Amino acid sequence: MKPTLQYSITIFKALSEVTRLKIIWLLMNMDSKICVSEIIEVLEEPQYNVSRHLKILSKAGLLEESKEGKWVYYYIKKTNSEFLQHIKNAVSIISKNDMTMEIQRCKQKLLTRDK
Repeated sequence: MKPTLQYSITIFKALSEVTRLKIIWLLMNMDSKICVSEIIEVLEEPQYNVSRHLKILSKAGLLEESKEGKWVYYYIKKTNSEFLQHIKNAVSIISKNDMTMEIQRCKQKLLTRDK
């Protein structure tokens, strides 16, 4: 099924802000669900900004969340939508060079999570 124009606008607006694009990129390329506090540290953004961005991405249908104890983890929503698959493919090919610091901080944060 083809997406409606309004749905397409919602997706593109959600991804048009750099922090939201970075969140989606990290979730797609780090192959791990990530909680709010980890995103805050990785992106060096205030909690209220990260929470607001996650809400926008979730409302756009790009993210899902799962509560584990006191933590809420976010991950990329699985979908059969051809449109969303094209969006994910476009985001996933953004150069890692543009995300070097974020990748390093995220890998470090994920390593400390397991301890």
